[in-house]
Amino acid sequence: MGEIIDYEQPTKYIVNSTQYDNKFKIPVLTAGQTFILGYTNEIEGIYKASKENPVIIFDDFTASNHWVDFEFKVKSSAMKILKSKNQFVNLRYCYHYIKTINFDVTEHKRIWISKYSQLEIPIPPLETQEKVVKILDKFDTLINDLSQGLPKEIELRQNQYEYYREKLLDFPKEN
Repeated sequence: MGEIIDYEQPTKYIVNSTQYDNKFKIPVLTAGQTFILGYTNEIEGIYKASKENPVIIFDDFTASNHWVDFEFKVKSSAMKILKSKNQFVNLRYCYHYIKTINFDVTEHKRIWISKYSQLEIPIPPLETQEKVVKILDKFDTLINDLSQGLPKEIELRQNQYEYYREKLLDFPKEN
């Protein structure tokens, strides 16, 4: 992967203050489970990711990672910011591929350079990469989007269950 993905140390994007507030605009990210730690009002050292210039943030110790297509700051240097090295590799394709890799992280050491960058991944033509991304993104939405897909279906079924439970257990009161 090191041949197709470039990495950047996030040192110049580290937040100075941990006094986060939801009224601020710039999210402070971690590559771990939490993802958005809070929001800062700092205006210096912001990473300018966007829909046109997305990145992957990669936790260098746990391999946890996230797709980022908005401006941000980071909490620590324990991550890498990953970008595609050329226009023939769809970064979102690489993101989905990285999600399939399972390393047993037993030691506390940085793993992007020692493990992940050494891996070879299949790179089909760009058109095929884009088709794969479209299918996997659609599936991801079905699984994870709270407004549709499985979470919405679970919510609707729960409401249906509660409705019928109330109807079945609502006996007429005797005088």
